[in-house]
Amino acid sequence: MVYLGILVFFGLVTLFASFFTVKQESAAVVERLGKFLKVSHAGLHLKIPFLDQISKRLNLRIQQLDVIIDTKTLDNVFIKMKVSVQYQVIRENVKDAYYRLENPENQITSYVFDVVRAEVPKTKLDDVFVRKDDIAVAVKSELQEAMQSYGYDIIKALVTDIDPDEQVKHAMNRINAAEREKTAAEYESEAQRIRIVAVAKAEAESKKLQGQGIADQRREIAKGLEESVKMLNAAGINAQEASALIVVTQHYDTLHSIGANNRSNLVLLPNSPQAASSMLNELVVSMAATQKMDEVNKAQLPNLPKNRGGHQEQL
Repeated sequence: MVYLGILVFFGLVTLFASFFTVKQESAAVVERLGKFLKVSHAGLHLKIPFLDQISKRLNLRIQQLDVIIDTKTLDNVFIKMKVSVQYQVIRENVKDAYYRLENPENQITSYVFDVVRAEVPKTKLDDVFVRKDDIAVAVKSELQEAMQSYGYDIIKALVTDIDPDEQVKHAMNRINAAEREKTAAEYESEAQRIRIVAVAKAEAESKKLQGQGIADQRREIAKGLEESVKMLNAAGINAQEASALIVVTQHYDTLHSIGANNRSNLVLLPNSPQAASSMLNELVVSMAATQKMDEVNKAQLPNLPKNRGGHQEQL
């Protein structure tokens, strides 16, 4: 009875050991007595107990390996570059992927180091940031050609980080800040120039309009004085008396305007009645002297000697 129980136990163990399962997107390498037998994919499979063994289960999904490389650019700047390699075991070449490479991650890392350190030293630091896609393409092309024979497919190679030395980054930031300050200063100077030109043009236009206004004002004043003199002459007042009357009238009109505005800053000199009378007398005397001089000149013109051509000589 005991022997029967032992036989049943070993029979159940053997039965359960004859079956094995493989997960989705995985592959199992089966060996028989140390020799490769087959590759089993997802599902339930049968093997001979104690003779067949599952040597390795490989992941068939896309995997990523991050490689950080220290290298130097053409302008002798040391940088740290991070390259992310996405790779996958080829479903039909699981045997090669398992048996031909002991450590595929180290193999991929070596190829990435080789390609990056061959490409980056040809490029200046500023161009490395611009040409990072070209570096990634070169890494993928080199890895694809090398790793396919070992059962691995390179899906994508990405340059995910470029990290120069801290002092270099500070220097680049200072250059960028100085360039932006220069641009800002140029725009500010241009704006200031535009404002100055606009103010100058506005002032010139204002002076022009002010001059036209003053000219029009004086022209109208002259017309008004002429009409006033004509009206006074029609009333029997001669030109000198009319002019004197107009001057006195304007003088008192001005004084009245100053008195009507308590905020006026106009000062009229002279401002007393005696001074106004004196100013009027001086004006009348000057006009009389001018008229007398004109009469003397007219009287002397007929007595001038004539030249040979029959014309009077000019004074």
